[in-house]
Amino acid sequence: MSRVVVDISVSVDGFVTGPNVGLTNGLGDGGMALHDWVFHGTEADQAVLDAAFEATGAVVQGRNLFDIIDGPDGWDDNLGYGAKPTGEVNPPIFVVTHTPPAKTRLGDRFTFVGSPAEAVERALEVAGDKDVCVMGGGDICHQVLAAGLADVLRLHVASVVLGDGTRLFPASPAAGFGLELVEAVSTPSAQHLTYKVVK
Repeated sequence: MSRVVVDISVSVDGFVTGPNVGLTNGLGDGGMALHDWVFHGTEADQAVLDAAFEATGAVVQGRNLFDIIDGPDGWDDNLGYGAKPTGEVNPPIFVVTHTPPAKTRLGDRFTFVGSPAEAVERALEVAGDKDVCVMGGGDICHQVLAAGLADVLRLHVASVVLGDGTRLFPASPAAGFGLELVEAVSTPSAQHLTYKVVK
């Protein structure tokens, strides 16, 4: 049965990017440290990544993240969520935006929808028996969690304190929810924590 999984890397102090995010600085100043476990991790880190890719049938993301990955320094056939240069089909991606772009560099893998709820609904329709991965940015992840749409929260807590940037959870008051830890994988680069969202 499909689950909605919020899956994101975060600093110890709760940031999912560093400051000064832009089209050519997608993770902000110092933010690449959040994904050190992806690019320079151990076999255990790679196993976490591979398992997530294998379990994913569709992806949800926000417009700001889309603009970065569709930009000139963004994804290609060898880089990106679920990238499979061997020719296998990549999972479809639903982008939450009120203003779809006129054209995309990465083609028709993306569908543009008006709200997180619609994105999740559409993604579940095409995911089959696989999961829907909500991959970012931080605002969309938080909106899905706050709306009670997520079944699982998977945090990759990187070994870095960024001090500033984009927060996963807003500093202002927001809806709370319970979590039940179901898996923890510890590596030098990250603590991979998987929680069941208690509804």
